[in-house]
Amino acid sequence: MTNVASEVIGSVWKVEMKVGDAVKTGDTIMILESMKMEIPVEAPVDGTLAELKVQPEESVDEDQVLCTIES
Repeated sequence: MTNVASEVIGSVWKVEMKVGDAVKTGDTIMILESMKMEIPVEAPVDGTLAELKVQPEESVDEDQVLCTIES
């Protein structure tokens, strides 16, 4: 299992994938908004999206785990 964490403090703007989706390294899983900028959260590994830990409009902290990927 690989945890994917936020690099910024912000909020979840949009979730692009759902649990069970196959992901490839570099795929955009979700988009965060921080200081009026859109920041894509990309898959660091190939695998299957196992768990989403946040929902749209939810606030996130730096280093907070957003989702997990089973590889």
